[in-house]
Amino acid sequence: MIIDLRSDTVTKPTKGMLDTMLTAEVGDDVYKEDPSINALEQRLADMFGMDEALFFPTGSMANQAALKLHTNPGEQVICDKYAHIYNYEGGGASFNSGISCKLVDGHRGMFTAEQAETSINPPDFYHSPLTSLIAVENTTNKGGGACWDFEELKKLRQVATNHGLGYHLDGARLWNALIVKDQSPKQYGELFDTISVCLSKGLGCPMGSVLIGNNDLMQGAIRVRKILGGGMRQVGFAAAAGLYALDNHFERLAEDHKKAKEIAEVLSKNTSIEKVEPIETNILIFELKSDVNETDFLNRLSEKGIQIIGMGSNKLRMVTHLNYSDAMHERLLQILVSI
Repeated sequence: MIIDLRSDTVTKPTKGMLDTMLTAEVGDDVYKEDPSINALEQRLADMFGMDEALFFPTGSMANQAALKLHTNPGEQVICDKYAHIYNYEGGGASFNSGISCKLVDGHRGMFTAEQAETSINPPDFYHSPLTSLIAVENTTNKGGGACWDFEELKKLRQVATNHGLGYHLDGARLWNALIVKDQSPKQYGELFDTISVCLSKGLGCPMGSVLIGNNDLMQGAIRVRKILGGGMRQVGFAAAAGLYALDNHFERLAEDHKKAKEIAEVLSKNTSIEKVEPIETNILIFELKSDVNETDFLNRLSEKGIQIIGMGSNKLRMVTHLNYSDAMHERLLQILVSI
C-alpha cells in the first residue's frame, strides 16, 4: 500500500467525476463557446457574488494574471514572506509583470493590517517602487494550512481602500478555510477585488483554477490569459470535473481536517518529533529533533510505503486529501506509533 501525503494535488478523479467528464458538453472556449466552462465560471461568479470568473489551467497562472491586472511594471505587491506568489511561482511576478514583492514578516504566512500599512511606500517618493497591491493567501501553504482571521482581512481591505491599492486573495485552498471557519464565499467576494480558487487540490479535480473578480479588472483577464498561453479549446471536460467537485467534494473536506488532527496527535507523542505546528485544515507541518536525520527519517517512511515532503531544516510536511482512505489512515497511524 502506497500512502502518498506529499500534497493534495496527487489525487485522481473518482469514478463519479470521470463519468461526468466523459459526458460533458464541450465547445471552443477560446471563442467562449464551451457550455461547461461557461456554466462553471457563472456558478463561481454567483457563488462569490462577483461579476465574472475565468478558467485557467493552473493556480499559478491565475495568480500571475491577477498580479498583471492589478499592477504596472516597476510597481510592488505587499505579501507575506511565505506567500505562494513569491516562493512557488518561479519568479513570475518579476518575469510576467515586472514587479517586486515587499515581504512582510508575518506569522505562519499571515500578517496584520498594521504591518501592511507600514509596508506601503510613500507614493510621492519616486526612489522606491510604487505600492499598488496587497496579496494574501488563505489557507497558507507554507504556514501549514493556517486560516486567516476574517476580522484582520476586513482591516486589510480598509488599508487597501484608504491607499488606493488592489486587494487579491490567493485562495488555492480557500475551500478548506470556508469549511473549518463556517464562512461563505460571498463574505470573501465582498472584500477582495480578485480571488483565485483551485479545483485540483482539496476538490480533487485533475486540473484547473478560476480567477474571480469584478468587471473593472476582469475585462482584461482573458487577454492576459492569452498572453500567458492559457487559452484552451474543448476544456469543458475539466470544467465538468469542477462542477462535480463543488457538488460532491466540498463538504467532505472536513474529513481531511479530522484525519490531519489525528495524525498530529500521534506525531506529538513520537520521541523523534520536536514539535507539531497547530492543525486547522489538511496541511500538517512537524519538526524533527536536532539529533534526528531528516533524510534517514524520510527513507524509513518511504520503506514502509509512505511518501511525504521534506522542507529542509528538519521540517516535514503531510497533506491529507480525497484519495487518502480510512484504511491508509489506520495504516499510517500504526506506522507512526512504531517508527
